[in-house]
Amino acid sequence: MNRDAVLATAAVGVVAVALLAVLAVPGVLADPAEEVTRPGPVDVAEMNIGYDDAAVRGETVTLDVETRVRHRGNPTRNVTLLVRAVDADSGLGATSETVDVGTLEDDGETAVRTNLTVEREGGYRIEAVLFRDDERVDEASKTVRGLEALTPAYARTTVAFSDREALPPLSFSVAEGGGNRTTLDLAASLTNAGDAPSEDLAVTFVLRQADSNVVAARTTSDVGTIRPGRTTTTTASATVPAGYNYYLDAVLTKDGVVVDTARTAANLDPTRRITVNETEEDVEFRVEDFESGGTGGERPTPAATASGGTAGGAPGFGVAVAVVALLAAALLARRRER
Repeated sequence: MNRDAVLATAAVGVVAVALLAVLAVPGVLADPAEEVTRPGPVDVAEMNIGYDDAAVRGETVTLDVETRVRHRGNPTRNVTLLVRAVDADSGLGATSETVDVGTLEDDGETAVRTNLTVEREGGYRIEAVLFRDDERVDEASKTVRGLEALTPAYARTTVAFSDREALPPLSFSVAEGGGNRTTLDLAASLTNAGDAPSEDLAVTFVLRQADSNVVAARTTSDVGTIRPGRTTTTTASATVPAGYNYYLDAVLTKDGVVVDTARTAANLDPTRRITVNETEEDVEFRVEDFESGGTGGERPTPAATASGGTAGGAPGFGVAVAVVALLAAALLARRRER
């Protein structure tokens, strides 16, 4: 094989390699003057859900949701966060809020706060969906339950009925009996578990006939000031028909708002006794574990270099190499024709 043929074959090989590089490596023929900067990855690192006591109302509660957005690498523009509350039982959306996070430049986490007002009952799944240029890049969620256990500000007090075996919340004794009427002395034990003296409170005693549920007597007694950590007894008296069994209910109120209740049985019928069903289901407010519904964030992408390639990759052939190879092939072909 002569030298011209070898050179022609080499030139064709260079052209073929250049064309393959164009197809296999995007940006290999990019203009070096054009600098490409890929946005850095962002994801949801953590969610925290809380509430302020003043935000607990009769029908609703406002949840304070803090979503921590994590960013790495190059600046990332047009970042938005959608936070929504979905009913944990029905799956229906309750409310949502969208926050324009803007541009993230520094590595680290950014706290984004939102407020969601929901009904104060049941539970909700709080979802955070992260977008970049209107494209979803990550999502996470937490579930809150037992919202009905939260006490509104107007019904909040540190005083409640005592609940000890030696000191039951309610008690009674027969003060006087005769004919078909019986007078009962009623007593309610109250404890102040707070750090300040109690407010103006009152206890209403209600006696209901066990079989008919008819109210036989009702009386209200004001509660004096209870010092912090102290227990006091509020008393009253009521007269009811003799020979019947009664349910004795006590209702603790603060400015007309019911804040606590207690019940016991008053057995005045010697041939039959009744008991109070004391089975109760405790409900408490709780926030369940953080769940990431996405991929856990985007994988970090290599930063673009000034030549349009990627950091750590091999340099491209460029337009100049391909043009030189084509010219060399043309010259060799013309020389052979001579």
